[in-house]
Amino acid sequence: MTVYDNMAFGLKIRKMDKSEIQRRVDEAAKILGLTQYLDRKPKALSGGQRQRVAVGRAIVRNPKVFLFDEPLSNLDAKLRVTMRGEIAALHQRLQATMIYVTHDQIEAMTMGTKIVVMKDGHVQQIGEPLYLYNHPINKFVAGFIGSPPMNFLTVTIKKEGDKIVADEGTFVLVPTAEQQEALKAYVGKEVYFGVRPEDMAIQSAPAAENNMQMKVTNKEPLGAETHLFLATKGQNIIARVMSSTKELFKLGETVNFVPAMDRCKFFVKNPEDLDAELNICEKIDAPWLVNALTGAVGYDKVTVDSSLDPEEARKQAKAAKKAAKKQ
Repeated sequence: MTVYDNMAFGLKIRKMDKSEIQRRVDEAAKILGLTQYLDRKPKALSGGQRQRVAVGRAIVRNPKVFLFDEPLSNLDAKLRVTMRGEIAALHQRLQATMIYVTHDQIEAMTMGTKIVVMKDGHVQQIGEPLYLYNHPINKFVAGFIGSPPMNFLTVTIKKEGDKIVADEGTFVLVPTAEQQEALKAYVGKEVYFGVRPEDMAIQSAPAAENNMQMKVTNKEPLGAETHLFLATKGQNIIARVMSSTKELFKLGETVNFVPAMDRCKFFVKNPEDLDAELNICEKIDAPWLVNALTGAVGYDKVTVDSSLDPEEARKQAKAAKKAAKKQ
């Protein structure tokens, strides 16, 4: 089928008037920049053009809601960037609701007006892209949103004089006054310290406070910026440094960084229940965690007996139904 036939197929099945089909296809083709390709076959189109044809088949039906399920996953990196812009522009033109499913957080951040972050079937957080970036509800969201992702260091919360500090083992960090207040309940416990690569400022000499001294283990020069892979005695992180700061970093070199503590996060450390690894210093409303039926707050725990054969499980379920009907 030609591009025209592909886009018109659903309307023809509905036995719509030919003139109306022509009008809708022409209008959709104009929106998607496909007018000159209507007589072509799919094999004569690029990957991006084929994606636009698929979108055109939906547009001609005038839907109220579009569902995109990872539409860019099979495209190369350059084409993904182009198509992200095209879909975002299409959203602005059509002013329709679009539900976009993706594992790529860059797609979510650049295209979404509201993001729903999910893990194992549970909603973790809902909000605008920058709100989720700046105020993650838990460690999972903090690590998912952002590229490179947020760094996590295990630290021990201690009380030194009238201050609450976070001891990494190699260096000691002094949280802000608000963070110290929230961390009082965790004195003597291990927590996660989260800092984004862009929130670390390189120092020419060790700073008097909050100095993170580490060794360079790898580097990724990207032109305008360089990603430095750093190591303490037992933990690793990534820092983003503008190339104008220093042109050359040597592997094994010792460097000093100071984190922007007001932008850093602290999370509960709970390996046995990852859902409980919440943001300690920020109280974030989470109405999606409230069970509408029971009023209980938290994730429903679902247990599955993986030892049971699926076919046997179906038989047991069928037998249980029959037994219930007889009663």
